[in-house]
Amino acid sequence: MRVRRWWGTGAVVAAGVCGTLVAQGVFGGFGGDGSGDGRPGAVTHDVRSAALKVSGGGGSAALAPRDTDVFSMLGVTWEKPSAKVAGTVEVRTRAVGSGRWSDWLSLDGDTGAGENGAARGGTEPAWVGPSDGVEVRVGGKSGARLPEGLRVDMIGGSGKGSGSGSGGDLEPAAFVADGDSSVEPSSPETESEGPSTSAAPGVTDGTTIEPSPSDSESESATGEPSGPASPTSSSSPSDSPAPSESTSATVSPSPSASAPTAPPSTVPQPPITPRSGWNANEGLSPEEPSYTPDGKIKAVVLHHTAQSNEYTCAEAPSIINSIYTYDVKTLGWKDLGYNFVVDKCGTVYEGRKGGVDLPVVGAHAYGFNSQTTGIAVLGTYTDSVPSQAAMTSVARLAAWKLGQYGIAPDSTVTLTTALDGQNLAGKSWGPGEEMRLPAIHGHRDGYNTLCPGDAYYAALGTVRELAAGPVTGLALTSVTGTTAIGSTPYTSGPVTVNWSATTPAALISEFQVLVDGKTAATAKGSATSAKVTLGSGKHQVQVRAVHQSGRTATSTAVTVVADTTAPTFTTKPNLALRTGTVSATAVPLTLNWKAADTTALKEVRLTAPAKTYGPTVTTAQHTARPGAATVWSMKAYDMVGNTATASVTGTPVILQETSAKRTGTWTSKSSTSYLGGKSLTGKTKNASLTWTFTGRSVAWVVSRASTSGQAYVYVDGKKVTTVDLKSSTTSYRNAIWTKTWSSAAKHTVKIVVVGTSKRPTITTDGLVYLK
Repeated sequence: MRVRRWWGTGAVVAAGVCGTLVAQGVFGGFGGDGSGDGRPGAVTHDVRSAALKVSGGGGSAALAPRDTDVFSMLGVTWEKPSAKVAGTVEVRTRAVGSGRWSDWLSLDGDTGAGENGAARGGTEPAWVGPSDGVEVRVGGKSGARLPEGLRVDMIGGSGKGSGSGSGGDLEPAAFVADGDSSVEPSSPETESEGPSTSAAPGVTDGTTIEPSPSDSESESATGEPSGPASPTSSSSPSDSPAPSESTSATVSPSPSASAPTAPPSTVPQPPITPRSGWNANEGLSPEEPSYTPDGKIKAVVLHHTAQSNEYTCAEAPSIINSIYTYDVKTLGWKDLGYNFVVDKCGTVYEGRKGGVDLPVVGAHAYGFNSQTTGIAVLGTYTDSVPSQAAMTSVARLAAWKLGQYGIAPDSTVTLTTALDGQNLAGKSWGPGEEMRLPAIHGHRDGYNTLCPGDAYYAALGTVRELAAGPVTGLALTSVTGTTAIGSTPYTSGPVTVNWSATTPAALISEFQVLVDGKTAATAKGSATSAKVTLGSGKHQVQVRAVHQSGRTATSTAVTVVADTTAPTFTTKPNLALRTGTVSATAVPLTLNWKAADTTALKEVRLTAPAKTYGPTVTTAQHTARPGAATVWSMKAYDMVGNTATASVTGTPVILQETSAKRTGTWTSKSSTSYLGGKSLTGKTKNASLTWTFTGRSVAWVVSRASTSGQAYVYVDGKKVTTVDLKSSTTSYRNAIWTKTWSSAAKHTVKIVVVGTSKRPTITTDGLVYLK
């Protein structure tokens, strides 16, 4: 099974020492290729091995603690690719720098038959960080023999751009390939440094891995097994051969001759970093890629590599390179097993070569390699799910690959089993059986493994949902540029519709703003708002999200009312003189108006003096300078911002008492308290003063005291009132009586002394009118 581990002794090793050594190239850092251009060159790793001592009648094995050259990845392998360990494999390592030994780490057994022509079987490799010591213990189940040729393989850097290794007390990788697994591990004095007599398939860089004789069972182009091979004479009961899935020579074309044509996909291809991006040494695996028998991919199998999640994304290429080295130089596979690798930052890397858009056969899903694509996420996801970035990239990648062959990511597909197998749930099958599996499923669905981890496996529904659509969590969050009247938003112009969604933007093609069911605006999948202009009236506004699959989701509708009707002044602004004190600079007057709106009036504003009045206010008291025309401008606002303007102009004019036509006796008085410094006093009954003017409002101005008398007021020849000037306090320039007409006209005002008993006197300062 493809279960990878990064296992270190602490954060210092993983984050500190590890990072430093990556830069130095000790465990897969990128070095120059000798071209002198400063660009990274292909990375080659040293693989060194130490045999395990077998005891207990072949039921257990161990490697005592020993010093080693620096390495960063290790795995336990055995001679027959088809054999399996019926028991536990545990290792521990000593960290460079701190000298601390790690806890024991259990390694899961791999499918040694996962690649046709594999040289050895083995566990998944464990990324342990820079280490210089190792100890191994293997315990078989009661009565079961362990596979022959057990050894620990350690991967360090010794090739171009990856540092050097002097060997230390490690044997070359092929040291125990043909030996008896019960032999004691060699000492530093007796280890062999020479090359092996044969190499693993595809190895061309001098690394020596001795392949075992081919004992695998190949899968024909039709998917039917070709028949089991006979086990070797050295096989123990636990070493019974398991057939290896492969494709026949007729479906392993070279890219230039028989590679299938890459079909277009129904969804966009995500960014994919090519093999050169992790500095794959292509000389390590010169064998041509193989393609699926029918040129199609039917399903995507998801994996985790089970390494620490504390790696930095800058270290991801080095980790991938080390896995590549283990797969090829140790297990004898022709290339990296996974078709794609994704790191926790969401970067997608091309895995096995052959063309990311072609149906390349990988070595990741025992018995189903020729029908599936394998995507592995770097890290361990037993207790936590991959990052959102990683999940998004996996979903995009899976949807793109399946989209090339018209398969919905949330569908169920039929796969034909190539070999005998059993999954984690205990379901068993034989070759040639049909199995119904999700188009995106976990490795454990097709093999007895914990991969891709409990937490990740539980989240596969989310991956399918992300890949297939529709967009989830879509909500219209607000409509800005509106005013709420009650619970309904109103607007007078363009509005901005805002939304949110839980589906990552990379999986969304576009958003559409719907007004009454029709598209009014479109926005990119990364957008969270769009502006629209609504016609007058009530509208239903929604947001529709288009997933890259074409599936759509639509938000709940929001009612928005577009109100483009301006308020009105049902009573135009007008002026009227009012009672109060008149001076040479200020005449008291009242400004009147009435405004209304079809929806809701908000306020009325006066320009100068600047005043704002609520929607129910219709009158205000002000003063104006006499003899000067004053413009009173008003603007009415409704709740959504529509406006209406209106104004009125008025000029207060003071008519002195001397300008009046007199009858009877009147006496002139002088004082600075009077308008113009003078006034007229009369106390003879029926004495009168008459003024003629043209205006729409008038006010009689007097002086008042406790002894002041009364006067009759005639307007246009008609008596309209009797005014009593008596006051407990003395006042001057007092507008005591006013009258206002709807429009300006010529009028006469006559004041007649009543001759009130004991207080017959009246004193007048004149008349004020408004024109």
